[in-house]
Amino acid sequence: MGNITNEGLVLAFSALGAGVAMIAGVGPGIGQGIAAGQGAAAVGRNPGARGTIMSTMLLGQAVAETTGLYGLLIAFLLLYANPLIGKLPQ
Repeated sequence: MGNITNEGLVLAFSALGAGVAMIAGVGPGIGQGIAAGQGAAAVGRNPGARGTIMSTMLLGQAVAETTGLYGLLIAFLLLYANPLIGKLPQ
């Protein structure tokens, strides 16, 4: 246990943080599935409003997807760029 270096500890917790950041992809996935289902049901009830319903649904899904993309960005930063390594004491 005495062989753990500061760099190894930062890398381990960075990997853990990246895994936690990827949990952010669950919410947008569920939300987009619900939105697509409700959009299909709305088009089924009113086929004449298909264009309006689809454009509103796609805009909402694009906004919801940004949360997942931010989580992915944070995970990549922690895994590959890892700005915390440079802040370790020498």
